[in-house]
Amino acid sequence: MGLNEAPRTVRVDIGELVLDGFERLDPDRVSAAFEAELARLVRERGVPLAADGGRALDALSGLPPLPVTTSPGRLGEALARAVHAGLAGRGESR
Repeated sequence: MGLNEAPRTVRVDIGELVLDGFERLDPDRVSAAFEAELARLVRERGVPLAADGGRALDALSGLPPLPVTTSPGRLGEALARAVHAGLAGRGESR
């Protein structure tokens, strides 16, 4: 980053995550792992869809499938990778 460049800010607001079929997992642990992994991915890789300025997406679809797991941490990380893939343009925006 040059001296005259302002740091870029990326804001990702997710209103609701609905996970059907994962009733036995602790939602707080899934959420914590999801937030940590998504923050890491955005920090390290950015958000290509936001490169041209502000962009809002109402929903993402066509995301990679999530693994069947009993680990809330692994599920949260996989979910973050799927969401980041959508934000990177690998998915369908609505």
